[in-house]
Amino acid sequence: MANQLTVEVVTPDGQIINDHFNMVVVHAEQGELGILPGHTPLIAPLIISSARLRTADDSIKVAIGGGFVEVNQDHVTILVQSAESPAKIDVQRARKAKERALRRIKQKRDHVDFRRAELALKRAINRLNMVGEE
Repeated sequence: MANQLTVEVVTPDGQIINDHFNMVVVHAEQGELGILPGHTPLIAPLIISSARLRTADDSIKVAIGGGFVEVNQDHVTILVQSAESPAKIDVQRARKAKERALRRIKQKRDHVDFRRAELALKRAINRLNMVGEE
C-alpha cells in the first residue's frame, strides 16, 4: 500500500499484530525512533517501553518488553519478549509485580538477582503507565 508500512509485532508466543500503519514510533536504546514509509533500513535494540502505531484516523499503543525493531523497505518487524495492548493489561497483577520487584531490590541479600528485579520493575511500571497509573 502506498504511503503505508506493513507492521508486524511478534513475541515468542506468536504474531500479535500484522496490519498497515502510516507511522511507527518505538523507543530504541539510542532514543525514540519515528518510522515513516520509505525509512532507511535498520535494526535497533528496543527498551521496555511502548510502541505507537498510527493510521490516518487512529493510534494504537502497545506495551513492549524490550527486543528489536527491523525496518526493511516499507515493512517494520517488532520482535519483543512481550506485547500487550492497554485493554489486555491486568492492573492488579502489574501493581503486585511492581511491589514484589521493589521489595526484592530493597533487600540487600546475595541471593537476589537485582538485574532481574530491575527489569521486572520496569515492565510493571510500563504496564501501569499504559493504563494511566503508576
